[in-house]
Amino acid sequence: MTPTFSYSDILPIGQDTTKYRSLGSTGVKSVKHGEKTFLEVSPEAISHLTETAIHDISHYLRPAHLQQLANILKDSESSPNDRFVALDLLKNANISAGGILPMCQDTGTAIVMGKKGQHVLTTGKDEEAIAQGVYDAFTTLNLRYSQMAPITMWEEKNTGNNLPAQVEIYADTDHADEYSFLFIAKGGGSANKSFLYQETKAVLNPTTFYSWLDEKLRSIGTAACPPYHLAIVIGGTSAEHTVKTAKLASTKYLDSMPTTGDAATGHGFRDIQMEEEVLKLTRTLGIGAQFGGKYFCHDVRVIRLPRHGASLPIAIAVSCSADRQARAKITKDGIFLEDLERDPAHYLPDTTDAHLIENDANVVAIDLNQGMAKVREELSKYPAKTRLSLSGTLVVARDLAHAKIKAAMEQGAPMPSYLKDYAVYYAGPAKTPVGFTSGSFGPTTAGRMDSYVEYFQSHGGSFVMLAKGNRSKAVTEACKKYKGFYLGSIGGPAARLAQDCIKKVEVLDFQELGMEAVWKIDVVDFPAFIVIDDKGNDFYADTAKPMMIGSKP
Repeated sequence: MTPTFSYSDILPIGQDTTKYRSLGSTGVKSVKHGEKTFLEVSPEAISHLTETAIHDISHYLRPAHLQQLANILKDSESSPNDRFVALDLLKNANISAGGILPMCQDTGTAIVMGKKGQHVLTTGKDEEAIAQGVYDAFTTLNLRYSQMAPITMWEEKNTGNNLPAQVEIYADTDHADEYSFLFIAKGGGSANKSFLYQETKAVLNPTTFYSWLDEKLRSIGTAACPPYHLAIVIGGTSAEHTVKTAKLASTKYLDSMPTTGDAATGHGFRDIQMEEEVLKLTRTLGIGAQFGGKYFCHDVRVIRLPRHGASLPIAIAVSCSADRQARAKITKDGIFLEDLERDPAHYLPDTTDAHLIENDANVVAIDLNQGMAKVREELSKYPAKTRLSLSGTLVVARDLAHAKIKAAMEQGAPMPSYLKDYAVYYAGPAKTPVGFTSGSFGPTTAGRMDSYVEYFQSHGGSFVMLAKGNRSKAVTEACKKYKGFYLGSIGGPAARLAQDCIKKVEVLDFQELGMEAVWKIDVVDFPAFIVIDDKGNDFYADTAKPMMIGSKP
């Protein structure tokens, strides 16, 4: 018997319940062509919407995300470090909401998905109008240019405007008179934690899958600034569709999908029960909100997709503490953008910091200006996971500067004295607003500098490093051999660090590299934790060991 034809989108999405705010109706009008009415949208309207969306997602967060941070502070099971990170992120959100300092120094790659109804008329290339809006936002706001244009296979140059953006526009036959959008600003740390695994049917049973997932989740680590919004997609008609679905799921775009499958159409569905089970698993990992505890994830989304019988792609993606995305739409009534929280102050607790941070009395103050030998001697007194308050001078350097310094040393140049005299902060600032000492200036993923550590420490430098995320075993071994330290900084609160902790910024070397230059900064009460000590102890090493499923954390 011939099967009955039945059709469904692979990703069927329900009704949009987003709360929007109006941006007016300039550039939007209804026009008659024959007997049909069409929606006419000007390029300027699309550019204006894009520019406004980039501004908003750089400074404001969704109310639900802020509420999740506030909930950590109220949870008696959260660790002191969980609460410390959550409070710092809430403070950061309030500073960022001022509209001057972006919430994260890595203001990301602009990713825009549009769905254009068949009765929507535009002139020119919509992709160009969107790119114009991205350009206008990044060149006028205090954001950072992160896009590297390939000149040759090995040579790159920053484009100086954060273009190109990733723009994808699809036809929408379900909403003929509407042009809808999803705007995302994806930082490198978060994007680097998107993974594709090519597995087999053997993984598709609870015992094997949860054991497999435990290992993969631990490997994500903290470099992308947890607590995360975690997305897992199992199956897919192609590898690229699986990964893209994971990205969409991490933004909550697929929340209204069906919760059961259908044998006739094979459409995907959201598994609510598995989401709850995976969330419980994440709370047994011990990683917590960066420095130990319960809140590795705020929430989990699990999407099950159809697959070819010989393939089982599985994708994992995260949206980090800079949870930057917003929906938008253009209709006959005008231009609308998701209404993000502009006044996050009411999510802050009424109590003081001291009431929330039980280990405040144990915070160790470190004077960075007492000389490297004394700084190392002082740090050596305390175990991994000790919370620190740093004051004094830091030298800031990351990928490009490290590469240039090493290349020069290999040609016979001496190690720069600043690598010997100061602790090294892996970071790259956003633009400095007029009247401010610093732009948003948060930590970079430490692992990107792992390959330099042994070489630099063997030459008498980089003995104290400050950044975010876990590091390789080679770094732990180098620190044990050369008596060095890796200090973890909270990933996420770049605006707060700029406003409250960084008091002076000046270029020290490689000025031609722009934000990738070597900087010298003075800090006060800069929060950090000892992650790797001079005895070979690594806080994250324990959390990387998978537990038996069903065992207690």
